[in-house]
Amino acid sequence: MRITLVTVGKIKEKFFTDAIAEYTKRLSRYCKLDIVQVADEKTPDNASETVERQIKDKEGERILSSIKDGSYVVALAIEGEMLSSVKLSEKISALGVGGTSQIVFVIGGSLGLSETVLRRADYKLSFSPMTFPHQLMRVILLEQIYRSYRIMNGEPYHK
Repeated sequence: MRITLVTVGKIKEKFFTDAIAEYTKRLSRYCKLDIVQVADEKTPDNASETVERQIKDKEGERILSSIKDGSYVVALAIEGEMLSSVKLSEKISALGVGGTSQIVFVIGGSLGLSETVLRRADYKLSFSPMTFPHQLMRVILLEQIYRSYRIMNGEPYHK
């Protein structure tokens, strides 16, 4: 299985890059992992709804151009479905058994995802009704994917 994270913006903090590198290494025994970073747009202070939509649309175009046809797309969105770690593991496993060879997880920028990206998504996943920094969300998502593979393989994981 190939897992791809398509994310908006660069990671600047070393502690996030270290954590991402650690989970990338851990995941290498279970799947092929790619992380694609697309450029983010600067959001002016007190931006209007129109400007914010335009920014999300530009970022959305970059995201969509990074997704290969035939990929199963999971958009991280507050309005998505919340799953337990076990249920996420079951979902990833079922996709693999069903013949899906690539899952693309999409993490938007600070304003979220465009409507076109949300429409392209095969599934919308929420980790919480709270908002998290998109840099931290990469670490959380990678940890949960790693945990999913540990669960699938009957290996111990912290509950």
